Amino acid sequence: MQHGHPWPQAPAPTPVPLRLLVADDNPVVRAGLTALLSGRADTTVVAEAADGREAYEAALRHRPDVILLDVRMPGVDGISALPHLVRLAPVMMLTYSHETETVREALRLGAGGYLVHGEFTTEQLVRAVRDVREGRPHVTPGAAKALLVELRASAPAHTDHQIPDDLGEISGQSLSQLQSSVGQSFRSRFRLSAREAEIMDLIASGMTNQQIAAACFISEKTVKNHINRIFAKLQTTTRSQAAAKWLGVA
Repeated sequence: MQHGHPWPQAPAPTPVPLRLLVADDNPVVRAGLTALLSGRADTTVVAEAADGREAYEAALRHRPDVILLDVRMPGVDGISALPHLVRLAPVMMLTYSHETETVREALRLGAGGYLVHGEFTTEQLVRAVRDVREGRPHVTPGAAKALLVELRASAPAHTDHQIPDDLGEISGQSLSQLQSSVGQSFRSRFRLSAREAEIMDLIASGMTNQQIAAACFISEKTVKNHINRIFAKLQTTTRSQAAAKWLGVA
């Protein structure tokens, strides 16, 4: 005997696929990403490019929703093309390069995310692309570690009021040199310590407590303690609320 509603259910609406441009000088990487992202209902690759100049011309022609950009390409490389591409569409760096200077420069020039090959699944890549489209940054652990090196180097030398796990206060101005410019003016009023600011950036980039613990070389329990203090200072109760406030979009 059959139960249930006699009327057929209407199919769920299919999301409009995000239109992507893939720029990478390696034809194997390009073909792999295109096959991966075009075979889905929620993403499609509308153009490919082998260097920064081709990427700019393709972006002008196709007006993609997001540009996936490699760093090292012959001719015009990703970093050189970045300031021009970000005027046309949100850009996510998708690369093997995770040197500190490269990550810092990419974010300074307006990249909405920085993903290092081998550090994400297909689902994480698609989620990151959607987030970058909506202005939420994504940084994989390799790139995050590069930023942490820079943050630690930027910390003040004096340690008179430091606790061993902390790095002392760090100004909103020096942070703004490391991350994209979204919401920087909001940050200084939250009075987070350097370590708390560091962890808040990693929360905003979508990292889990386990990933943050690994990136910062601390225990998950310590991460949770920091997050409790961060939530209290930001007057929030969830990661998404905290990220929205931190990025100035709440």
